[in-house]
Amino acid sequence: MARPKAVPAPGFGSAVEKAIKAEGGASLLLVDLDNLMVLNEKGGRGLGDKAIAAAARVLTAKANAEGWTFGRIGGDEFALVAPGVPLEAAFLRAERLRAELAAALRKSIPARFEATATIGVANVPRDAKSAEQLMRKADLALYAAKEQGGNAVGLPPAEDMVLKSSYYSSAQLARLKALAERKKTKEAVLLREALEDVLRKYDRE
Repeated sequence: MARPKAVPAPGFGSAVEKAIKAEGGASLLLVDLDNLMVLNEKGGRGLGDKAIAAAARVLTAKANAEGWTFGRIGGDEFALVAPGVPLEAAFLRAERLRAELAAALRKSIPARFEATATIGVANVPRDAKSAEQLMRKADLALYAAKEQGGNAVGLPPAEDMVLKSSYYSSAQLARLKALAERKKTKEAVLLREALEDVLRKYDRE
């Protein structure tokens, strides 16, 4: 079933337009909570509201710290506009943000429930030339990551492997695939684990 088109919150579209016209373009991060329906059904709507509030606090703090624009797109879907941030940098920051959201949700939600977030990332001028196209590409990236199980950062389909294929040799990718099969997991999960190790290593410096 096709994913409904994301509709920007009032005033958010103008913020996107302004950002993408600035020198260096902009990246858009669409954030959607995973398993919110399960939280509402099994824990009550109050628990779902608690998860949304926890995510909103993290995202607001991120926007304030980075000088980004934050908006709420839907019930459990949010957006961040990052002016002047190229795709690769936005992807890495989104991965950190995903981990921060997971930690905040774990503190807010009872342990018996699983609450995480998925993020779709797109960039102007790489993926789009207008605010509407950027929103659509980020939404497609989000949906693609959701289709792979969620709790991940996704890039626009058909181009979402550019990052990986540009930085890794065919031999490394073959070894990664074999390891994923041996561990009965996804390649993206292993790459996230490796990325977390690298980020922790350099955060200590």
